[in-house]
Amino acid sequence: MKSDRIARPEARVLAEEEFTRFADLAASLTPEEWATPTDCTGWDVRKMTLHVLGSADAQASVREFMHQMRRGIPLNKQIDSHHWVDGMNEFQIRERDHLTTSELVTQLAEVGPKAVKGRWGTPLPMRHLPIPFGPPIGWVALKYLLDVGFTRDMWAHRIDIHAAIGRPMHLTAEHDGRLVADIVAEWAGIHGEPFELILDGAAGGKFTQGVGGQRVEIDALDFIRTLSGRLPGTGVLSNPLPL
Repeated sequence: MKSDRIARPEARVLAEEEFTRFADLAASLTPEEWATPTDCTGWDVRKMTLHVLGSADAQASVREFMHQMRRGIPLNKQIDSHHWVDGMNEFQIRERDHLTTSELVTQLAEVGPKAVKGRWGTPLPMRHLPIPFGPPIGWVALKYLLDVGFTRDMWAHRIDIHAAIGRPMHLTAEHDGRLVADIVAEWAGIHGEPFELILDGAAGGKFTQGVGGQRVEIDALDFIRTLSGRLPGTGVLSNPLPL
């Protein structure tokens, strides 16, 4: 299929917009919605949002990132860990659990520009440091996480929250559609199988690779939830892409 990858200048615009959209969502949540369980085991909407804030704090400050690594990675021995970042995620939640809802919403609204500045201010040599992302991606340069990985994580959690609370998600082709197209391009390049993919909704589109492949029609957000393991997938959709 024709590559439709996100370049670094566009990636910054998408990151800034996603921080704004996530903060707006958090500000709109009701007390009942904050306590709603999500597809991520053990996380309700509040815990998921605390993780997003903790991750953003780490993006904004190298010192905070190192603090979270030092204190978080040992927690992998205490929790049901499936990836080395699980301990960091747990620490992000524990260290911010004292925040009131008002404080959490305020900090989310303030941290976005700082996190984006921190990511795009990363020195060039550091951007090329290899990090273990896990299968099927494997080892990648840190710039993968800085440019698209962090944005995808927050976006996927916004999808999680909307799925949990049952509210339709505001979608645009310019923002959500670009994230979807970039994910499809990477996913297709990793597994290499032929397919015809019709993704419904404002974030969707038609994507093909090779000839004679499986034809799949699915909602764009359900496609994302399937690749990330939130929903079961068969055939070509059994090829995962962690988000």
